[in-house]
Amino acid sequence: MNPIVIIGSGLAGYTLAREFRKLDRETPLVMLTVDDGAFYSKPMLSNALAAGKMPDQLVNKPVEAMRQELAAEILTRCEVQAIDPKSRTVRHSNGTAAYSRLVLALGADPIRLPLAGDGTAAVMSVNNLEDYARFRDTIAGRRRVAILGAGLIGCEFANDLASGGYEVDVIDIAPQPLGRLLPPKPAAAIRDALANLGVRWHFGKATQAVERSGDGLVLRLDDGTRVEADVVLSAIGLRPRTELARAAGIEVNRGIVVDRFLRTNDASVHALGDCAEVEGAVLPYVLPIMNAARALAPTLAGRETALHYPAMPVVVKTPALPAVVCPPPAGTTGAWRSEAEPGGIASRFLDPDGRLLGFALTGAAISHKQEMLKAMQAA
Repeated sequence: MNPIVIIGSGLAGYTLAREFRKLDRETPLVMLTVDDGAFYSKPMLSNALAAGKMPDQLVNKPVEAMRQELAAEILTRCEVQAIDPKSRTVRHSNGTAAYSRLVLALGADPIRLPLAGDGTAAVMSVNNLEDYARFRDTIAGRRRVAILGAGLIGCEFANDLASGGYEVDVIDIAPQPLGRLLPPKPAAAIRDALANLGVRWHFGKATQAVERSGDGLVLRLDDGTRVEADVVLSAIGLRPRTELARAAGIEVNRGIVVDRFLRTNDASVHALGDCAEVEGAVLPYVLPIMNAARALAPTLAGRETALHYPAMPVVVKTPALPAVVCPPPAGTTGAWRSEAEPGGIASRFLDPDGRLLGFALTGAAISHKQEMLKAMQAA
């Protein structure tokens, strides 16, 4: 029997493998990964500095422990070069793997801005543990960090670095932080809380160039502002990895296109996680990945199971003002209503009939999370 082959050892790949092994201990399982195969929590990368965690302390289990736990063959430092759906094989840097089912848990790549200047090569991104280790080495002994992007990861890193004693500038073309997640009032509260830590915001501005200046860097913004930094971190967002799938004739759009059974247009190939587009939605967050893995595992074990997303709150790890947001479904008609209360802001997204379809809570208002989830389920 040919094995089930999973490409990728991030949260999506490893969670799927764990869920599958709860149902099936016999079917051969092979995992291919470009890194060292260690299991760690990627969301922890953006708040490890203030917690005093070194990169090696973020590893939950080394690859050998994962091999034993999953009864799987895990090939590390293995670059997948091509997928051949006709022969059901994967060609990689260590040879060829045949599969009965193939799962693409490829993840996503950081989006890079088209910047001018001789300092662009120094712009860093943190997308995995090895990136984070390099970033930690680079900021050691430095004091000024500029962050491109005020989204989820940008804000979390800003909080973490400012708490660690760094001077932080954040640049974003949007008028507020967390523009894709939060309505204006809670976004303004997080903006002010981080500003109180010393974070300097540059909203409504685009970075045009990064230039070297002595031992440091200078960012030139489109309004003529110059921001000096020792290190520049790009946190613009992620782009699903689709090249392997596209080259194999698998349908891609923004991500690898899959149905509610996480099947591609080739019935033997599935995708989940940051690389997947599930009926038009790309959801690069923890809870969607966990739900997808729990649906796909029984399908691989012979019991086809459709993915149904429950309400899935996103935790914003900004200790200066913690937040939880459950965005309304894309394309939903309605409006946000925000109410200040002691120590926080409670925002509700209501449709024209007054039904609760989403919420955003900051500070002490996080205590309303469970009642909001129940109200959404009732709606």
